[in-house]
Amino acid sequence: MTITILLLLALLAANLPWFSERLFYIIPLKSQPKAIGWSLLELIVLYFVVGAIAMMVEKGSVGQIAPQRWEFYAITFSLFVVFAFPGFVYRYFWRKA
Repeated sequence: MTITILLLLALLAANLPWFSERLFYIIPLKSQPKAIGWSLLELIVLYFVVGAIAMMVEKGSVGQIAPQRWEFYAITFSLFVVFAFPGFVYRYFWRKA
């Protein structure tokens, strides 16, 4: 159940940057529409936020955090980018300007 919630949280967080013209839904930007670079920055920050939440859940349930190498982070970031695909398609291909 916990893994399902984490995956749904990651899916939601990966799509958040594509649905707002504000930076992190808070800071209004002068450039309208929001440039793709800002959305990518949000995506990277949200990846680390979800990763920190997952580490806290792992430490709370197992008692320790399993050691990971660079391959783990490359795969999880790739999965996070795949999760962001629906929001990207909505923003740049489906939405009417």
